[in-house]
Amino acid sequence: MTAFAPDSLILNRKLPLWYQVSQSLRASILGRTPDASLRLPTEEQLATHYGVSVLTMRQALKELEEEGLISRHRRRGTFIEPGARRSAPRRLLGSIDAIVAQQSGERTTVLGHGSGPVPGELAEYFPDETEVVAYRRLRSDGESGEPTNWAENAVRPDIAAGLDPADLERWPMTKVLRDVVGVRISRITDTVEARLADPETAALLQVPLLSPILHYTGVTYDADSRVVDVARIRYRGDRFSFSVTVEADR
Repeated sequence: MTAFAPDSLILNRKLPLWYQVSQSLRASILGRTPDASLRLPTEEQLATHYGVSVLTMRQALKELEEEGLISRHRRRGTFIEPGARRSAPRRLLGSIDAIVAQQSGERTTVLGHGSGPVPGELAEYFPDETEVVAYRRLRSDGESGEPTNWAENAVRPDIAAGLDPADLERWPMTKVLRDVVGVRISRITDTVEARLADPETAALLQVPLLSPILHYTGVTYDADSRVVDVARIRYRGDRFSFSVTVEADR
């Protein structure tokens, strides 16, 4: 059994540190390998790893404990709950690591990928491109195998040249773009709206035709404010809810 090793994190001092740490650790927990240990490092070790205080680390762990992802036992340590499932609403709070966390922890199947003309509805995002590379993925619950959402990503061709589709079965697109391809992501804009399942979505997500779904559009920009990826994700309406937390300036 391999030791549990959380991902690294670049802290954004404009956002609550405990929240960033909890979301990064959440992504590591949900995306861990099957043979990874369920025992987490100590609070002190985790605090050192993330570069925060022990108090901040405790607040982050409390968030994950309330979600049911971990359990803490006096003198024994902190453990990942083996049967934990994502059930809490998704909270959007302006952190790239938060978005990675929200996309992690599900089984992903790449349905296909290839180049094609820029779709008319995406032309505004790719004004200087005639083609984009599209990736289609189906995500399923890691335990039950039940489909939860499916995604279409339109990626700029020069970026797609460094992207291995096999990585998309291991990690979310945002993580692959940032940590594998090396894109310097400056921001991601999110739009969530209610729609009705079209025939393709109904078939892939195994829901009735015209049943409610959540349609998410995420536009990823690089450091030069160019769009590198437009993600369109259809979530089963009975499996997801979204909430947004606004933090007051300090």
